[in-house]
Amino acid sequence: MTACPGPPICGALHTYLFVDGLDLITRSYSGAAGDHPSQLLRPGGPLYPTDQARSVDVAACEQGSPTSAVCIRIRLRGQTVLWGGLMYPGADDRVIEEVRFDLAQYLAAIEQGFSRWGRGA
Repeated sequence: MTACPGPPICGALHTYLFVDGLDLITRSYSGAAGDHPSQLLRPGGPLYPTDQARSVDVAACEQGSPTSAVCIRIRLRGQTVLWGGLMYPGADDRVIEEVRFDLAQYLAAIEQGFSRWGRGA
């Protein structure tokens, strides 16, 4: 994951979520921008997995619409984090519906992202 630096590049700081080198948000909905890192990456925030599956809005339409453009279903199963409810083209253009992450690597990436872009924002 990474973040857009905000002005002057674009209107505001926002999060990019990469899966296998592909920007999940842009590939899911080209007119969307990821939510602010302080929202998505904060400790215990929406991207933190729990045993109870839940839907998380990760991006909104760029035009300031309150409607979510990209929503993922996050769940923890053992030491694996599952993102489901996806529908975007992979590198080979086959539809990606679910991705899996190692829990330790996933949490480290979120914490690193928050430390870099989310603190004090």
